Amino acid sequence: SAMHNPNSKCVVLWGFNPAESYPLVWQAIKNLKKQGTKIIAVDPRRTAAAEEADMWLQLRPQTDGALLMGFLNVIINEGLYDKEFVEKWTYGFDKLRERVQEYPLNKVADICWVPAEKIREAARMYAVGGHALMPCGVKLDQLGRNQTQAIRAQCVLRAITGNLDVDGGEPFGISGEILRAIDDNEMELHDALPQEQKRKQIGVDRFRLFTWPGYEMLCEPSKGIPYVWPPTVNESCNAHEPSVWRAILTGNPYPVKALIIQGNNALLQATNTKLVYEALKSLDLSVVHDYFLTPTAMLADYVLPAADWLERAVVAPVAGMRNFINAGEKIVDPEYERRDDYQFWRELATRLGQESYWPWKTMEEACDYRFKPMGYTFKEVVEMGGVPGTRELKKYEKHGFATPTRKVELYSTIFEKLGYDPLPNYEEPAESPVSTPELAREYPFVLATGGRIKYFYHSEFRQIGSMRKHHPDPLVQIHPDAAAKLGIGDGDWVYLESRLGRAQFKAQLFDGIDPRVVHAEHSWWFPEDPAPEPSLFGVWKSNVNVLLDDDPDHCDQICGGWPHAGLCKVYKA
Repeated sequence: SAMHNPNSKCVVLWGFNPAESYPLVWQAIKNLKKQGTKIIAVDPRRTAAAEEADMWLQLRPQTDGALLMGFLNVIINEGLYDKEFVEKWTYGFDKLRERVQEYPLNKVADICWVPAEKIREAARMYAVGGHALMPCGVKLDQLGRNQTQAIRAQCVLRAITGNLDVDGGEPFGISGEILRAIDDNEMELHDALPQEQKRKQIGVDRFRLFTWPGYEMLCEPSKGIPYVWPPTVNESCNAHEPSVWRAILTGNPYPVKALIIQGNNALLQATNTKLVYEALKSLDLSVVHDYFLTPTAMLADYVLPAADWLERAVVAPVAGMRNFINAGEKIVDPEYERRDDYQFWRELATRLGQESYWPWKTMEEACDYRFKPMGYTFKEVVEMGGVPGTRELKKYEKHGFATPTRKVELYSTIFEKLGYDPLPNYEEPAESPVSTPELAREYPFVLATGGRIKYFYHSEFRQIGSMRKHHPDPLVQIHPDAAAKLGIGDGDWVYLESRLGRAQFKAQLFDGIDPRVVHAEHSWWFPEDPAPEPSLFGVWKSNVNVLLDDDPDHCDQICGGWPHAGLCKVYKA
C-alpha cells in the first residue's frame, strides 16, 4: 500500500479522516509520522487526522477548489514544481500559469477562511522535501458545483510536483499478469448498447463527461495504454440520479415507471429525501434486493432477500482500482430464498430472453472465465490469496498518458471538446453565504455533512446493538460560542432547518468547528421505530438529507455530482 511507504515525505489528508473511515490506513499514516513524514489535514473540522497533523487547514465547506487553486498559485509562482516533468510530460502549462494568477492568496483566503500565510506554508510543505502522497477522500466528490474542477486541480497538483507513479508518490495503473484478466466492462457489455439507446441516457445532454459523450472521448485515448485497465469509464454508463427522480415525477425526458434498487437505501443515501420519497411512491413497480428491511424497502412492491458475504463468491476489484485481484469463495449455501447478485441478474435476464449473454450458471463459473487468460481458475486465485500486480514505476515513460496528447493535460482537450473550461477553476456553491446572502440571513449556518462514524457504514448497522451502543444518537457538532447565543447546551436536542425541511439531532458542543458552521451526521434511521408508513423506521426524524437540495442546477455541470452541504438554522427542540 502507498500508505505504508516510508519514502512518502508528506501526506495530505484532504477531506479524508481514516481514523473513522479506514483504521488500518490510519495506523499506517501514524507510523509514517513517527518516521518523520509531514502530515497536512484539510477539513472544516478538527478530526483525529487534523489533531495528528503537522498542519491543519480549516476551510469553509465546499471551497476546496479555491484552496487547491491557491496551492497551485504558490507552487507555480515560487517555481516549486518539477520543471523537467512539466516540460516533458504536461500539456498546457503556460495557460495554467495564467489561470492561477486569478487566485492570489488574499483572494483565496477570503473565500476559504484560511489565512494566506498558512496556505503558503502548506503548499511549500507539500511541494518541497521529497515525494508526497494525497490519498483520495470522497469529500471532493460531494461538492456539487465545482466538484470536477476541484478534483482536476488536485490531479494537476500531483502532476506538476512530479509525484505521479514514483516511489513515495502517487502509484497508479495496473501491471503484470492481472492485465490479462477479463475486466468488469467486458462482462457488463456497455459497448453493446445501441447508439439509439445511448442517446436516451438521462443526463446525457447536460452532464457530458460522466455520460456517453465523455465515455467515448475518455476511452479512445486509453486504448493502447496497457497500464490503464480497463480502458473504459464505467461510471459514464450510468443515468444522472437526481434527474432520474425528476423523470419519474414529470415524465421528462420520458416516463420512468420501474426501478430496481440493489444494496442501496435511497431514502437515506440520496439528498432531497422528500422528492425521492415522492418519486418512489410514483413508480408502477419498485423492487429492492437487500439484506434487511430498510426504510426504502418498506416502499417497495417486492423485497427480495440477498445472499450475505458468506453465501456468495466474490472477486474484487476487476476495474483498475488497485494493482491486485482478490477473490473469496462461498462458505455456505444461501439459506431460504436468498440469491447472490449474479443469480439475481442472470435469472432476470433469462426470463427476458437474454440467456445467451449469461452462459455461466454461477458466479464461480463466471470467475473461471475471467481468470482463464491468466492461466488460473477461481479456486486457485482463492487459494493463492489473490494475485498481485508487479511493481513498476513511471510506466508513462514507455507508453505516455491516456490522453489525446499522451501527456498530462493541465489544459484538457477533452473538456474543451465537450464545451467545458479546459483549465481548473473555482465556482461558488449554489447556496452559500456568498452566492445567496439573503437566504443566509434566514439560514445563517453552513451545514456540512458526511463525516464518517467508525461503528457504521453509511446507513448500515444501526440495528446492530453492539455497534449502536457506542453511538446511540444522531449528533450535530456546533461551536460553544454559537450554541451559547442560541441557548443550546451540550446534549440538548435541537432542530436543523433549511428551506426544504428539518431534522432533529443531539447537540455536541465542539470547539474544533468554525462558529459559522455546523456538522450533522448522515444516514440516520431508527430500526427500533415502527416499520410501516408514516414512520418508515423513523426515517424523517434525523435524516439530514431532508435538508439538502439535489436540484440539477446545483449539481456539478460536468459530472453531475450533487452537494452534500447547504445552509441551515439551528434551534432547540
